[in-house]
Amino acid sequence: MSAGDGGVLHLPGDSALHRLAPQIKLLAAFGVVLCVVATPRAAFWAFGGFALLLGALAAVARIPPGWLARRLLIELPFVVLALVLPFALGGERTEVAGLALSVPGLLAAWNILAKGTLGLFCSLTLAATTSPRELLLGLQRLRTPTTLIMISSLMLRYVGVVIGEAGRMRLARISRGDSPRFLWQANATARGVGTLFLRCYERGERVHLAMVARGWSGELPEPNEPRQVTRGQEVRNWLLGLSPAATSAVIAGVAVWTS
Repeated sequence: MSAGDGGVLHLPGDSALHRLAPQIKLLAAFGVVLCVVATPRAAFWAFGGFALLLGALAAVARIPPGWLARRLLIELPFVVLALVLPFALGGERTEVAGLALSVPGLLAAWNILAKGTLGLFCSLTLAATTSPRELLLGLQRLRTPTTLIMISSLMLRYVGVVIGEAGRMRLARISRGDSPRFLWQANATARGVGTLFLRCYERGERVHLAMVARGWSGELPEPNEPRQVTRGQEVRNWLLGLSPAATSAVIAGVAVWTS
């Protein structure tokens, strides 16, 4: 995967998280997100613990806070939904800053914001410390079905292709006096989207034929990298890498027990 090996979310580095095997990071991230989702929404202290844990991991990986903050803005639609819930839901009411708000709505809004933000934070940390190629390699080592890995691989490679093709088509329209900003040109925009789909489909067919002609068997070959760690070091890496998931499990377990 040479074209998009860096990825738009990957931050190259040499931290302990960057050097960790991708399959360990995938399992750890899945475990942390699962614990966050399983935590009762009223256990406010637990979400603070999760935030401190993820913040420490981001600091270890030397991920800039501004980089994370800008990409967390993708959850703005969910924030808007959360802000509406205290006014839309019924049940017991409480007064906040002179407004009568629904208590179940406040808890539901908190649940969406806290769990959604922490889950996205964890995903961004994983993406920042793991390149797309490493993610696919980790999935392969975890015995993920080959079909899913191939779909993910082609999807990652094709994102840049589609964006580039769409940019060239837009530039061609503008050079011919068209401006896609106006509402009355929506028909031309729709036709352009259809043309983009056909071009991408035809290019995908050509790529598939080229892969078959070069002996593609349907499986991604794992690179023959020399083994650089001993069995004992590998065990320590697993224990160290899964420690965030274990810590999250303890926090979630205590939260469930005391709720």
